[in-house]
Amino acid sequence: MDTPLPAIFLLFLFSLLSSTHSSTIGVQYVSKLLEIQDHERAPPSLQVAAARAVLHRLLPSHSSAFEFRIISSKEECGGGSCFIIKNHPASHKHGAPEILISGVTGVEVLAGLHWYLKYLCGSHISWEKTGGAQLSSIPKLGSLPRVQDTGILVQRPIPWNYYQNAVTSSYSFAWWDWERWEKEIDWMALQGINLPLAFTGQEAIWQKVYQKFNISKSDLDDFFGGPAFLAWSRMGNLHGWGGPLPQSWFNGQLTLQKKILSRMYELGMTPVLPAFSGNVPAALKNIFPSAKITRLGNWFSVKGNPKWCCTYLLDATDPLFIEIGKAFIKEQLKEYGKTSHIYNCDTFDENTPPMDDPEYITSLGVAIFSGMQSGDVNAMWLMQGWLFSYDPFWRPPQMKALLHSVPLGKLVVLDLFAEVKPIWITSEQCMLHNFAGNIEMYGYLDAIASGPIEALTSENSTMVGIGMSMEGIEQNPIVYDLMSEMAFQHKKVDVEAWIELYIARRYGQSIPSISDAWSILYRTLYNCTDGAYDKNRDVIVAFPDVSPSFISLPRERYHHYGKPTSRRAVLSEKTDAYDQPHLWYSTSEVIRALELFITSGDALSASNTYRYDLVDLTRQALAKYANELFLEIIDAYELKDVNRVTTLSQKFLELVEDMDTLLACHDGFLLGPWLESAKQLAQNKEEEKQFEWNARTQITMWFDNTKEEASLLRDYGNKYWSGVVGDYYGPRATIYFKVLIESLENGEDFKVKKWRGEWIKLTNDWQTSRKVYPVESNGNALTISRWLYNKYLRSESS
Repeated sequence: MDTPLPAIFLLFLFSLLSSTHSSTIGVQYVSKLLEIQDHERAPPSLQVAAARAVLHRLLPSHSSAFEFRIISSKEECGGGSCFIIKNHPASHKHGAPEILISGVTGVEVLAGLHWYLKYLCGSHISWEKTGGAQLSSIPKLGSLPRVQDTGILVQRPIPWNYYQNAVTSSYSFAWWDWERWEKEIDWMALQGINLPLAFTGQEAIWQKVYQKFNISKSDLDDFFGGPAFLAWSRMGNLHGWGGPLPQSWFNGQLTLQKKILSRMYELGMTPVLPAFSGNVPAALKNIFPSAKITRLGNWFSVKGNPKWCCTYLLDATDPLFIEIGKAFIKEQLKEYGKTSHIYNCDTFDENTPPMDDPEYITSLGVAIFSGMQSGDVNAMWLMQGWLFSYDPFWRPPQMKALLHSVPLGKLVVLDLFAEVKPIWITSEQCMLHNFAGNIEMYGYLDAIASGPIEALTSENSTMVGIGMSMEGIEQNPIVYDLMSEMAFQHKKVDVEAWIELYIARRYGQSIPSISDAWSILYRTLYNCTDGAYDKNRDVIVAFPDVSPSFISLPRERYHHYGKPTSRRAVLSEKTDAYDQPHLWYSTSEVIRALELFITSGDALSASNTYRYDLVDLTRQALAKYANELFLEIIDAYELKDVNRVTTLSQKFLELVEDMDTLLACHDGFLLGPWLESAKQLAQNKEEEKQFEWNARTQITMWFDNTKEEASLLRDYGNKYWSGVVGDYYGPRATIYFKVLIESLENGEDFKVKKWRGEWIKLTNDWQTSRKVYPVESNGNALTISRWLYNKYLRSESS
């Protein structure tokens, strides 16, 4: 399940290289493809029109203030990609444009617009859920800041800025319509992203392809997952779960994909299309009995239930592999009309090859790429480098065999979340920023500001791009703001100075108290140097499915708030059923930052970006407080103090209710939009029920369960959203504490089966519930945050 989707990663061209100190050798090897893409790009007039449409959607009042132009990379940018910002030559005339922005593509033009708004107008652009755009600082029409007479030239150090991961399509994009996709593509372009994954609608392509191999639609019903689980059926991890897909889904998603691709091409982007990885329907084995088809092992299904697990993989050395791979590429070209020639394929992501013989590994790589190239002679293979980190199968000989099986300059590897232990240094391990769209304030800003530059300037660097690949978006906006900018930086960024500007841009002003708060957050929340994967395992959202006897172990331990305690419950080494929450900072310092945030509220509360950050920071502090409170409950249980267990349990449950009230104060923390967007894609009541079940299941139990055994992926997709916190996480904790107190009152062991049975029933009932939740926020974020700080945290800040 640990398919990585970090906030940051680097793109490297892997090949046999001669000894050289050039930092651009990777770019040299992809130069032919770059020339082809340049030649096939949308006409300049179309790119300018698309860029102007983005400007109009973002800032309609200032549309007339800017003129956009597409320029030659060779003549204006020294052969690379750049944007140029100048004062418009006619700006002295009344009503004429004030600023001229030129770029190699529509993306460069919009990145230049963003740069101008960011650094000359003090504005800020983030996802709507994380506060949206702060544009109030932009001067009125006719008074825009002038740039220096020579203009501003910003060049990309490397050509590609990548975005998304294979599972982002399910954790974040699953229910998007064209209106939401249009906003995302606008955001991508303004951030300078030019190499996005484009995976939407591929099931419709596969439906057409497999029909050519005599596989019926009913055979495919058991092959594809439901709408919220398509990412994992695409990777061959599961089949059928959440399905079957109605034909309306195939048709609607294919239509949506064509709009997505059209807009990306209009802006000059290079969308990455999927390629055949070997994952095939079970029916193919009957139609081609002599084909080398292997049934894979269990992937997180309870008891290896064959109804959902154990998919089929066609061996890449079988001639049928290239035939299907070619047909898939050809069908995409037929439907979409064009391609950017870069294809993503991760055959071995959580699927280990059956043999470790390097010659066999080489043959697999050759066959996979041949499937792409037979459909597109200019094809380039893009793959995730995650497998080299987590799977011990990939030792140096096996890595070399795969990476050198593809012609020079035809394989690009994503070094996922390279800011901690990048593959480009160790070829061993990488780190993720976000799993499953979990909500946690977290990051390592110093590494983001330096890692890409170190990789670019390292000896024998074959770096060709930079990018962001999180499992879920719409969280930690500071991380994505900085990382997007690194695509245009040639030197390491001074993070402290950058944050000072970030504060003023994000809120429209900066005051000493908010500056002091962010200084603390930079040293704590955004300075995670322990190299741990940050899956959010806070007790509220990932309640321990384990007897308290496996949690409590009295011993001397130092309290994170800085206060020594004589007893502290910790995780016993007897079980892995309870993952301890990740904590890499002093909670008392973060509570002090929250105090400063609240103090700043009178000046900043009108800012939506401030309100988002305030709710998020209050949530973060309360979540860690709840973790400590839970351990106090377990400590009291060990002492058989039923009165204290009862009192503390009530306090925990009250905290959960209060957390739900807090989250309801901002649109970025609501369950309602997730469920309603799922239902809005349905064509009838049955589809509506199915889609809502998909949406609810992904964020709770995730995968299959029995009456007495929970899903092995339970809470993997947990969310701090108002609605699920109050109506699911709270009642679940209530069940646990009820069984805990009963065991003390009756003088018996904790009844794990009783707890688990009642919790699983609660979950399954919640998954099928049709309760409607608000889609708009309600409540004053500053008032409620101040109230919760005083109620729970004030005494912990000293």
